[in-house]
Amino acid sequence: MTAAFAAYLAALLTAHTVGDHWIQTHHQATCKGKPGLVGALACLRHVATYTATTAALGLLVWQVLELELSWLGFLAGQLLSAATHYLADRRVYLERFARWIGKADFLRLGVPRTGTDRNGNAYDDNPSLGTAGYSLDQSFHHLCLFFAALLTVTL
Repeated sequence: MTAAFAAYLAALLTAHTVGDHWIQTHHQATCKGKPGLVGALACLRHVATYTATTAALGLLVWQVLELELSWLGFLAGQLLSAATHYLADRRVYLERFARWIGKADFLRLGVPRTGTDRNGNAYDDNPSLGTAGYSLDQSFHHLCLFFAALLTVTL
């Protein structure tokens, strides 16, 4: 069971990175945190393609390495992964939690500031993936994938 957990977790972590950075569309990435139906639908579309990615790599590892998993465990793990990914990627829930535990200042680290150039054009001074919010998001996803893998191999 230990080897199955390690192999399956590696597959989920790999799929997570691919699903979040290669498969996710620009529209999904920029809209999934918006309020209302636009944000909810963009996030649902992202979670659908993300879950397809985690399922594909999970099934691949399951079959190639001949892991002793059950369909119940596989489906339960995928459901946990998808549901928690949706909650995290709507952004408001993780941001609220981070503020509640005293991480409001941390959340501002690396966030681009909007300014204007000499011609009055708006720009961001530091557009990057390197924000504290991104770090909190990714660590939350990894924690959830840990539990999804654990659930998968134990059911």
